[in-house]
This record gives sequence, structure tokens and C-alpha cells, in this order.
Amino acid sequence: MEDNKQKKSGFVTLIGRPNVGKSTLMNHLIGQKIAITSDKPQTTRNRIQTVYTDDRGQIVFLDTPGIHKAKNKLGEYMVNVAEHTLKEVDVVLWLVEPTTFIGAGERHIAEQLSKVNTPVILVINKIDTIKVQEEILTFIAAYKDVCDFAEIVPLSALKDKNTDVLLEQIFKYLPYGPQFYDEDTVTDQPMRQIAAELIREKALRLLDDEIPHGIAVVIEQMKERPNGIIDVDATIVCERDSHKGIIIGKGGSMLKRIGTAARMEIENLMDTKVNLKLWVKVRREWRDSDMYMKNYGYNPKEI
Repeated sequence: MEDNKQKKSGFVTLIGRPNVGKSTLMNHLIGQKIAITSDKPQTTRNRIQTVYTDDRGQIVFLDTPGIHKAKNKLGEYMVNVAEHTLKEVDVVLWLVEPTTFIGAGERHIAEQLSKVNTPVILVINKIDTIKVQEEILTFIAAYKDVCDFAEIVPLSALKDKNTDVLLEQIFKYLPYGPQFYDEDTVTDQPMRQIAAELIREKALRLLDDEIPHGIAVVIEQMKERPNGIIDVDATIVCERDSHKGIIIGKGGSMLKRIGTAARMEIENLMDTKVNLKLWVKVRREWRDSDMYMKNYGYNPKEI
């Protein structure tokens, strides 16, 4: 019991507009790739929970979908997940890019933050892109009055700059108490979900811009053989026949590229050989179908 009084433990959410580097930062802080990343917006769709533990205590990170203007039911689901999480955590990390322009998207987030009493740490990410470091002061000045921030931390998630300072500031605002997970735990995500997301990440990176928003990945089967090899059968779901052709590629070339890249990452994560088989199905307008969204792991009733 005495030890619990000395350690801190709590929940921290990462919010921000799409593509500001939330998943990159979270992956870096926990030292392992759990959340998928890409240069396309709205990469994260569900709330992903990961765990960081050290001598100071434990941080449970919640990486949420970017807050954006929803265009369909899936978009509404993603925004609801992000905004709902604000009320459940001990600290909010709001990630922004280094700029003096504060657009409508950022002002909408500030408005959501004004409704909660949670400490908010502003994280100005991607400072590695700034040629003159003194410019950081102008970005801090532009944002400091937008919200009542507990702290402002400029950093680079990609280059691991100032991330230790961020951890220090997070622990400062967490309550004392027992840990929620064993110290070896990195995520509460089922392996099937992580595998599905890794396949989706490879598709996001390899396919044309207009296709990835309309795909989902479903793990049909994941079974371990007696020799330790894991068989994974997965389906990539898309919205149009023309998209199916692009995903498969000439002679199956694109599907093979997606599968090879995903298999390597899944093998690294599971530390064993993986036999990955991919199929492609068309489900028209699935992002506006409650039934399909639920089947593919996006259930609005669970928010």
C-alpha cells in the first residue's frame, strides 16, 4: 500500500485534427508500434489504449480518431469517440502543428475542451520541420490564449525531441494510486484487432488517396498450428468494384504487396512465423450502414 502512495497512475488522451502525429507520438512514448500511422488523414478510427510504465508510475494512453467534420456515419462515430473520451481521462494532450494560423478545426477542439475541467497540455508537434528554432516562441504565443493550458510542450515525436519533458509534465498532473495494468502490459488491444489495423495501414500507404477511406479489414480467422506458425485469414472490404480491382492489382500484385508488408509487421509483433491470406470484398456504402459498421468493429452504441 505504501508503494501506491509514491506512484502515480492515470488515463491520458491524445486529441487533435487528423494527421498531426497522435499515433506516432503514442507509439514512440510506449516504445512499440501499436497504433497505425500514415500520411493520410483519419487513419485512426477506434480508440486505441496503450500503457507506459516506469519508476514514477503508469500512464494509460488513449489514442483517438482525429476531430474533423463528419461526412458519413463512420465519420460521426469517429468524432463521437474522440469527444466522448475527453470526459473520461485525467489529462488531455492536444496536438497541433507548428503554425500561427488557428483554423476552424482547432477552434472547434478548443470549444470542446472548454466544456471539461481536465488539465490540457498543448503539444506543438513536428518542431523538427522548423528551420529557426526561435520561431517556436511565436507558435506558443499564437496558441497560449486559445485555451487555459496547464502546460505547453513543443516536441518532435518523429525525432524523439522533448518527449521526456512531455512525460514529466504528464506525471505532474496524474493522481497517486495503484497501477491499472501489469508493468509488462503494452496494450489492451486484442491481437486480432492489431493485425487488422496493420493490414489496413499497409493498404493506406500503398493505395491511391480516394480508396483508403472506404476500406475496412476483418480478420476472419487466426489459428496457431502445433509448430507455432499462425494462420491469419483476412478480408479487405471496399465500397466499389473499381476499388476492388485496384486493391487486387494486375495479376494480384497490389494485394501481394499489401500482404507481404503486413505479414512482416505482424510477425515482428507476434515474434513467430505468420501465414497471411487476404481476400477483397465489395460492400457498397458500408460507412453509412449501422449493421456493417458494427460488423467491422465500429459500434456507435459502445461509445
